[in-house]
Amino acid sequence: MVSNDLSTLQTPPSCTVDFCLIPLGTPTASVSKEVAEVQRLLKKSGLNYSMHSAGTTIEGSWDDVMRVIGQCHAMLHKNGVVRIQSDIRVGTRTDKKQGFKDKVEAVERILREDEK
Repeated sequence: MVSNDLSTLQTPPSCTVDFCLIPLGTPTASVSKEVAEVQRLLKKSGLNYSMHSAGTTIEGSWDDVMRVIGQCHAMLHKNGVVRIQSDIRVGTRTDKKQGFKDKVEAVERILREDEK
């Protein structure tokens, strides 16, 4: 049961987040420059991350991951992007520690069985 005092409720200790940051109103249809800036910021964050064709997956503490996504927004705003929309999907679990690479490897192991 959740206490009425929400100030004591902690955020999850770890999460995996897939996010797609979408700069709107850029001079061209391409956003590769903005995506590269985001990737540079993520590299400096020290968090584990992986870019893919439609976004980026990050893992770390809830607070650290949400902070860096907010910093990505702030950086692009500072660089002149006036509007940004982000799609964010967050996963947490308490039964075991599992990173995004572990999830992919688990499915790949199953698919290798198809080849036998």
